[in-house]
Amino acid sequence: MDLKMLLMIFFINFIYVTLSTIRLLLTMKGYRLIAPVVSMFEIIIYVLGLSLVLDSLDNPVNLIVYALGFAIGIGFGIRIEDRMALGYTMVTAILPSTSKEEDTLPATLRAEGYGVTVSYGEGLEGPRLMLEILSPRNKEKQLYQTIHSVESRAFIISYEPKHISGGFWTKKVRKRMGK
Repeated sequence: MDLKMLLMIFFINFIYVTLSTIRLLLTMKGYRLIAPVVSMFEIIIYVLGLSLVLDSLDNPVNLIVYALGFAIGIGFGIRIEDRMALGYTMVTAILPSTSKEEDTLPATLRAEGYGVTVSYGEGLEGPRLMLEILSPRNKEKQLYQTIHSVESRAFIISYEPKHISGGFWTKKVRKRMGK
């Protein structure tokens, strides 16, 4: 068993799948310039790794190491994307409607640069203050902390918007997406 060959197979496939995962996420988020560049390196590495395994199919350990590099590469690619925190998130925060939150939280969030739209609703236990907040993903955790520091009972839901149009964020989003 050639340990050097096994390590090469593992790391080549690990790098390939990590790049593949990142490229897929970049493509889904609309990064039209960088995704094709990443795919070019991805395919070069893929051909190298696959040729190493196909040249030595007589050793099943090579195939197992190839699959292990694939599995670990997916997990690592997802972690890298989480750290890059590409794109935006739309957060809906629903709070019990009291004068404290109505005065404090929207102003605090706007001062921190978030886009905030305020509306009012009716919940099971009475009136609710509803905030729609657009945030870069890399500031999402900070946003949750700010909301909870003002109102610990806040109900928060978030999702990634597929299309953003209008509002004061549009120019920032278009610039970042390279459109």
